[in-house]
Amino acid sequence: MHEAPRPKKVGSWYAVGALVAHYRKKARLTQEQLAEMANISVDTVRSIEQGRLALQPDRAEQFDELLNTGGALTVVVARLPVRDRIVQFAQGLVDHEQEAVSVLSYQSLAVPGLLQTPEYCRAVFDYRYPALGNERAEHWVQARMDRQLIWQRDRPPVGHFILEESILRRPVGGPEVMRAQIRQILEYTRPVHMSFQIMAMKKTPHAALDGPMVLLETPEHERLVYLEVQRASFLVDDPEEVSDYYHKYGMLRSQALPCDESEDLLKELLGES
Repeated sequence: MHEAPRPKKVGSWYAVGALVAHYRKKARLTQEQLAEMANISVDTVRSIEQGRLALQPDRAEQFDELLNTGGALTVVVARLPVRDRIVQFAQGLVDHEQEAVSVLSYQSLAVPGLLQTPEYCRAVFDYRYPALGNERAEHWVQARMDRQLIWQRDRPPVGHFILEESILRRPVGGPEVMRAQIRQILEYTRPVHMSFQIMAMKKTPHAALDGPMVLLETPEHERLVYLEVQRASFLVDDPEEVSDYYHKYGMLRSQALPCDESEDLLKELLGES
């Protein structure tokens, strides 16, 4: 089992921040002046230049215009790989997720990121403590949406999701955000290679009361398990341990509502049954 490193600054954003500082100084502007021109706080400018805060694509375009860079910042940000847009402790998951041939996910607290709408995702981040701040939250939302591009690959992975019923009854972001999220789950899991099941609230106990997990299979058919707790994460690759998690997931599939009943429950929550 490998513990992911604690959150720290990511090298790519150091480079982007240094580039912003270079163009700002070339334009003979102070951080305070750039902040005023961009209508953001000077702390945001400092965080971007120090690599502590990612430069969002729309912010990159704005800085390009204000600093007369010829579009350099926009190009650099657009070419960063998906993993460099992800919070550090989750990068172990994303590295394998991007090329996985299968993704199996059991979640007990929130809709999994690979199925979230932007509005639901932002609401989840808005509830975080301490607060992320708007700039950082928007970056994380976009990064999570970028992860969902795996479903648009020529040969997308097989996806299976088990969600606790309580997730779907908790109005994260309000009723309308939740309704849109439920519709997206139905839409995303419609293709033949995708499916989901709901673990009914009355089904207790069951095989995973000890928490969520994500099971991945690589193109080389290596099986991995990703576990996340608060701001710590673990990637399990020991074959014996991985086997235990796959058996546990198999048990969960037998204990959850069948796919057709799960779909009926989602439609019932939408008032469409």
